[in-house]
Amino acid sequence: MQPGLRQRIKPTLQEERVPLLDEKIKRKRTYRPLPEGHAWIALVLLGIALWTRLYKIQWSSRVVWDEAHFGKFAGYYIKRTFYFDVHPPLGKMLNGFAGLIAGFNGTFEFESGVEYPQELKYGVMRFFNGLFGAFITPLAYYTGIHLRLSHTGAILLAWLTIVEVALCTISRFILLDSMLLFFTALSAYALVVFRNYQVSEPFSPDWFLWIAISGLSLGLVVSVKWVGLFVIALVGLHTLDDLWEMLGDLKMPLKTYASHWAARISFLIVLPVSVYMFTFVMHFAILNRSGPGDAQMSSLFQAGLQGINFASSPLELAYGSKVTIKNSGRGGALLHSHVQRYPSGSEQQQVTCYSHKDSNNDWIVEKIWGVSRNESEVEFIEDGAIVRLVHANTKKSLHSHAVPAPITTTENEVSGYGNETSGDTNDHWVIERVEDLTGAKSKRIRSLSTRFRIKHLNSGCLLRADRVSLPQWGFKQEEVVCQKKADKESRNNMWNIEEHSHPLLPPGGANAYRSSFWMDFVDLNVAMWTSNNALTPDPDKEPDALTSQPYHWPLLLRGLRMCGWGNDQIKFYLLGNPLIYWGAALSLVVLSVTFVVYLIRQRRGYKDFISFDEWDDFYFGFKVSVIGWLLHYLPFYIMGRVMYVHHYFPALYFGIISMSFTLDHFCRKLPKPFGPIVLIAIGAVCTLVFLYFADFAFGFDTPASEYKGRRWIKSWNIYDE
Repeated sequence: MQPGLRQRIKPTLQEERVPLLDEKIKRKRTYRPLPEGHAWIALVLLGIALWTRLYKIQWSSRVVWDEAHFGKFAGYYIKRTFYFDVHPPLGKMLNGFAGLIAGFNGTFEFESGVEYPQELKYGVMRFFNGLFGAFITPLAYYTGIHLRLSHTGAILLAWLTIVEVALCTISRFILLDSMLLFFTALSAYALVVFRNYQVSEPFSPDWFLWIAISGLSLGLVVSVKWVGLFVIALVGLHTLDDLWEMLGDLKMPLKTYASHWAARISFLIVLPVSVYMFTFVMHFAILNRSGPGDAQMSSLFQAGLQGINFASSPLELAYGSKVTIKNSGRGGALLHSHVQRYPSGSEQQQVTCYSHKDSNNDWIVEKIWGVSRNESEVEFIEDGAIVRLVHANTKKSLHSHAVPAPITTTENEVSGYGNETSGDTNDHWVIERVEDLTGAKSKRIRSLSTRFRIKHLNSGCLLRADRVSLPQWGFKQEEVVCQKKADKESRNNMWNIEEHSHPLLPPGGANAYRSSFWMDFVDLNVAMWTSNNALTPDPDKEPDALTSQPYHWPLLLRGLRMCGWGNDQIKFYLLGNPLIYWGAALSLVVLSVTFVVYLIRQRRGYKDFISFDEWDDFYFGFKVSVIGWLLHYLPFYIMGRVMYVHHYFPALYFGIISMSFTLDHFCRKLPKPFGPIVLIAIGAVCTLVFLYFADFAFGFDTPASEYKGRRWIKSWNIYDE
């Protein structure tokens, strides 16, 4: 039995007893130097990683998988045309930069499966993404070192990132995932280094440097994808744990404790938020031309885009105005109608909301039935005015009645009814002014800036759009209802005038319509959130097994075909290294059980660690690996959006840390030299498995049936039976 291990401590010898988590004794620790030759080892590992990420990267000259999205988004930055996507802009701007380097002029549409044009150096754009994937490896190596793994254990951690097939595959295309994984790894590395300076040299220049790098990396990772919020949560939980521990240190002056709070607020909250917001400053500055994403933004924002003619819109609304009416809810669409009728209910003409420009979005503001309008005079619309809204193309009046709406059956249906000469009082609506975004105090309704409610005169219900999609008979457009128990504060019950023309009114001018960055930033982020949640599973994709569920991921129960699957096509199959996936899953269980056992044994007075510092390092490694994995994995169970296997990759990275940490922990207990030999053997076996599955990452142009032997699990749809 080794001295200090499994030794029962007498309860009276408290000075020899290992402190429990709530009895931590603060000791001054020296910063552990890096192992000799670390830089050369990191360079060798990086070189091998670069080979795996860049080998045959140009072989497939067709648009592969989600290159159809992110390549196209890169083109929008080059053309400077505004678009909308559910992800933050940083990764897509970086792909746009890669496109500039590649000589991309933005005109290629990146349609899935289409051959790249000769003038587009798509290999350069893929190479750019591959670099991010390769640099994960040295980050993993140094993360292992700073987690105080043995040198062999740190090399194993880095090596597993090289021979993980799925991580290799996802880094070889024009996507966001290699950037997301790189910044996730950078955030984890910065956390580990900062923690080591926290326990050895708090408030030293290196301490400030690494808390700043940590905050910067957190801002960068969340600016690529919101999945970065999970690593922010990891850093946040560790920070709270750290601050709670310091609160119990009675020797720490209150001023010092307050300084710890101030530093963490400044560098771990203010700095990441500032980085995130700055990416949107760049996003809005670059995309200054009208494009396909205009309708997702407020009318005031659109007025500032080149190619939008809102400056020609008259400033104030009047009877006889021809307008489009935009819902003021986040990502709100335009009030719309078309000749198709509801299949049930009143069976009158459908009224919907539609996000795209269309002549069926045009409405004319008219007097109520029985009151004529003098077409040679201008009569402005003010708060409380009663109007009819006539659909310009079909001449039907906006109408509501006590008929249940088609989807939200608790509310009243809204329809198009009558014609130019006939209708009834259910066509009458009251305009209720809410606010003006420019601060104007006039009671009149101003184009773009005035928010107002549209209240049904007879029933008192409010016109509402709440992003509820109609079935195919409604062309998947948004349902419009009249809300009976009206929520007057809901943005979904508010509207504004967007396009506006009137034969007797002058244009308002460009200076009349300006939005603020803060309003645009909030509007875009909420629209991203709502659209992301609306990405629900499409049953049409299930036969191809494109989608998956979180329970598929840890045990690698599902792969993904990234392209067409013809016998002579170059094919890529997104599938992980089974040994690494299964080893990571097993290690998470083993490490969690080990942690609990150690806690119980501490309570019973056993001494499993030579010193408190050794226990503290183990506890921190457990937090980074297991808690990091849980934070990146469990949230997907409460998400309603469609999911794919690559959503697991950030969690997989922490699973690889767990696997390496667990193996290293137990191999250290083996007699020398068996520990390092076991670690090397495991790395070698994982390498053989990587080579066996490498064609899935590098591509293959033979019939998929030739890879039957690689179908280890029946649910892997490598070939069609």
